[in-house]
Amino acid sequence: MTTSTPYVHGYSPTEARRLGDQADTLAALLHAGTAYPPGSRVLEAGCGVGAQTVHLLDSGPGIALTAADISADSLARARARVAEHAPGARVDWHHGDLHRLPFPDGAFDHVFVCFVLEHLADPVAALAALRRVLRPGGTITVIEGDHGSAFFHPRSEAADTVVGHLVRLQAAGGGDGLIGRRLYPLLVEAGFRDVAVGPRTVYADGARPELVEGFTRRTFVAMVESVRAEAVGAGLATAEAFDRGVADLRRAAEPGGTFHYTFFKAVAVNP
Repeated sequence: MTTSTPYVHGYSPTEARRLGDQADTLAALLHAGTAYPPGSRVLEAGCGVGAQTVHLLDSGPGIALTAADISADSLARARARVAEHAPGARVDWHHGDLHRLPFPDGAFDHVFVCFVLEHLADPVAALAALRRVLRPGGTITVIEGDHGSAFFHPRSEAADTVVGHLVRLQAAGGGDGLIGRRLYPLLVEAGFRDVAVGPRTVYADGARPELVEGFTRRTFVAMVESVRAEAVGAGLATAEAFDRGVADLRRAAEPGGTFHYTFFKAVAVNP
């Protein structure tokens, strides 16, 4: 991540695997419509462990990609992922904060930001900093989730509660787990024009086993599970109550269960 606030999910190998599972499972959904022409100067701001980087390279062969992140450990994992999944791809790696990028004004034709703004205390300031390094007429693509869009069967108050714990913990750290619904006003306030936002919905049931496994179980449930220690330590829940909520949430990935979640994808232009 590229963020000055604590990353609520942590930087463990387990979290790196979860991010990879999420990116691979949702690649067709989230990257559809994003393919930059060869030679385009593209900045991926907040590349993390490279989970989205490999898909950018896959959909845009020949782009001149710069991937930036504030975590040196994440960048090392991103390098390894790209070396494994896209051998021979050229990527310029930058270790630093997206608020203080060293690139000149208008250095890039396109900026790509995925699952980053939700972890930032001031997303408008971050977007304004990215607009500075984007050439006039260049585009920014922003993808974010919204945990308030999660609903599932069987319905469970305990499961709803543990999802709410995740939202509260992000807010306590300066982030916003409900930021997807805010993309349009955030981009407008940061000075972008021609802002277009659309939903990218995931729905998983027994007829879509790859989504049940890749998204419901290994992405969303795993994300909620990752904050167990923080939720219990903050007094939001007892260990028993948290585990009961997660157990109920897992039922959405069992036979007869269903799960729905909406991501939001925005594309805007630098005037």
